Amino acid sequence: MKYYLTTPIYYVNAAPHIGTAYSTFVADAIKKFKKMQDYDPVVLTTGSDEHGQNVERAAKAAGISPEEYATRVANEFVNQWNRLGIDVDHFIRTSDPKHFETVRDLFARCQRNGYIYKGSYTGQYCFHDELYVTDAKPGDPCPDCGRITETVTEENYFFKLSAFQDRLLELYEREPKFIQPDYRRNELMQFVKGGLNDLSITRTTIKWGIPVPVEGSHVFYVWFDALTAYMSAVKETNLWPADLHLIGKDILRFHAIYWPAFLMAAELPLPKQVFAHGWILFEDNKMSKSRGNVVRPGPIADVVGTDALRYFLMREVTFGQDGSFSYDALIQRYNADLANGLGNLASRTLTMINQYRGGLIPESDGLGDIAETARRMTENTLESFNNFDFSRGLEAIWALISVIDKFIVERVPWTLAKADDPVSKKVLDETLYTAAETLRILCIWLYPVMPEASKKIWEQLGMQPALESARVADLHWGKLPHGQKIGRIAAVFPRIEASAAIAKMKEMEIKEKARQDALLGKKPAAEPAAAAAATEGSDKIAIDDFAKVDLRVGQVISAERVKGSDKLLHLKVDIGEPQPRTIVAGIAEAYEPEPLVGRKVVIVANLQPRKLRGIESQGMIVAASVNDGKPVLAGFLEDIPVGARLK
Repeated sequence: MKYYLTTPIYYVNAAPHIGTAYSTFVADAIKKFKKMQDYDPVVLTTGSDEHGQNVERAAKAAGISPEEYATRVANEFVNQWNRLGIDVDHFIRTSDPKHFETVRDLFARCQRNGYIYKGSYTGQYCFHDELYVTDAKPGDPCPDCGRITETVTEENYFFKLSAFQDRLLELYEREPKFIQPDYRRNELMQFVKGGLNDLSITRTTIKWGIPVPVEGSHVFYVWFDALTAYMSAVKETNLWPADLHLIGKDILRFHAIYWPAFLMAAELPLPKQVFAHGWILFEDNKMSKSRGNVVRPGPIADVVGTDALRYFLMREVTFGQDGSFSYDALIQRYNADLANGLGNLASRTLTMINQYRGGLIPESDGLGDIAETARRMTENTLESFNNFDFSRGLEAIWALISVIDKFIVERVPWTLAKADDPVSKKVLDETLYTAAETLRILCIWLYPVMPEASKKIWEQLGMQPALESARVADLHWGKLPHGQKIGRIAAVFPRIEASAAIAKMKEMEIKEKARQDALLGKKPAAEPAAAAAATEGSDKIAIDDFAKVDLRVGQVISAERVKGSDKLLHLKVDIGEPQPRTIVAGIAEAYEPEPLVGRKVVIVANLQPRKLRGIESQGMIVAASVNDGKPVLAGFLEDIPVGARLK
């Protein structure tokens, strides 16, 4: 039975980083796990999403063509995944001619079935997110990224997304596992129940894209283009539909609303599951290019090894939720779990077999109690890995490591080896076989997560055939052959000195960032003094300009979240006028609504009203942006009356 899974088709506006590596590490682990379960073939697709306004602009800034720019970044992804040992079957580029054919075929099917029509659009567009912003006015920010939208007017072809509201809701009800985790499914169902608008799927204002087979200079809009890559990667095979789309939570709407609707309209099979994982935060803050806190996987892998990075991310992060990366936590987890845990167990077990039994696996059935513990671990880990709950599965595996460590200490094999009686010899054989057989089972379970380290331990055990061929059936106790000669013993996870390793990773990160920036055609940041000199006089305003800003003291009288947005709050603010002001503020990630009621804030009172998510905002709340990007509201130490002007 086949198993076809995909990562996101990564957009070439950024080079690979630890977040994209996390998605791809997990996909690689799932691929290896499915092979353990006898799926055949198991095929993994990843790729590069290369079209759109952002790529045109980035290429122009770099002084190269969009095609050359996209090729540079696509090659960087390919090289990074090879460097990190990720086993990819298909790397699909959306500039590939076979992808053009698939997109046009999808369009023709939808058009033939009556779900495509020609129209025109004038409105606000976020070029960063490739997103039309409904109910926005010129100058309004994008509700997702906060960047200022731009006004576009163009002739488009539209997809009748509104026709699929009921069919999508029926899909979510009929196939509850179609969207995972469950709470993401519930969020999406509420969004769809709120109504769907038809979707523009072509553009005429850009050239870098797939030409649409119609009159005029239309190219396909990014999501009709990029999503189809999952099919074009396996064109002319029997692999479609995908068994799993593995994506980040920020693109769930496109994959679980747009994509199934396109396929329904084209009368094509739907993917079986879309699983949205969370973000990898850096020291609890979202990574972003604007904050300058993006971390790249290469330097980390060079210092601690790729397997250690894979293990840390999959153990530390509950799959589906956000997780945090820090250098300190990485080294602590490495030394505690890998050096002192797995590595130490392998080293001392194999060393004792070499010293006490001449390097031959002793003849014994092992201890029944440990065999039962290993069986329960396998049962629990199998359930966890089936649910992609790798953190919980790895926790069960390390619980077994703790049990076997305690068992070895209690059996004191170094003392048994000095005794010359048959009973001690038998107990020593049982002890060594139990530890070694546990190690064999651990290797099989850890192979999807830490392929290189587990293969090294497997070879040191003298096991044949190669670990890649191991299956779930091989997890039964007692399959370690008696009398087998072990291999050469070598430390798999030597202990790391934290301060030196962290300093090295940070130093290498700076160099890697500079290398990637040069690849993307970005100019090095100016020195602070030079930058200040360059902008001297250019960013200053006159006192008369500042006086035009009407700043007032306001008091929040109600606050609630804006439906469908993680960032916006809908506030009613009293600034001493007959009626309170309605203000939509992007502070929901930093402040809960209820505690804001009664709080005094600073309001810009003379801004032009603007609509955000259908709500007219009549001013702006003043906040500072600190290093982690979260807003901190301006306030007062002294009591001050509502409506007072700030001067």
